[in-house]
Amino acid sequence: MEKFVYSFNEGSKDMRSLLGGKGANLAEMTKIGLPVPFGFTISTDACKDYLDKGGVLSEDIVKEVYDHLAELEHVMGKTFGDVENPLLVSVRSGAPVSMPGMMDTILNLGLNDESV
Repeated sequence: MEKFVYSFNEGSKDMRSLLGGKGANLAEMTKIGLPVPFGFTISTDACKDYLDKGGVLSEDIVKEVYDHLAELEHVMGKTFGDVENPLLVSVRSGAPVSMPGMMDTILNLGLNDESV
C-alpha cells in the first residue's frame, strides 16, 4: 500500500518534493530535536492521487489521515471537535517551492459553536 501521510518524525529535509517545504522543514526540525509540536503532513502524492481520481479521496488516504488524527488526539490528550477539551489544529498548505501568500492557512480548526 502506498503511503500518503507522514508524522513529523518520519521525514527529513530531503523529502521536500514529497512533503512540501513546510512539511520537510518540520520533519527536519523534529529529527534534530527541536521542540516541534506533534503533527503530520499529507504528502504531495496524496494530492496527485486525488487529482488522478477526478477529485475523489481514496479510502487509503482517508484512513491514513484518521489514523494520524487519532494518534495526535492520544499524544495531546484532547479530542478533535470535543466541547470540553477540544484538539485544535492548524492546517497549512505547502509545496516543493515557496509561494508566499498564495494558499490559505486555517488556525484553530476543531472549534465548534459549543466550545466557543
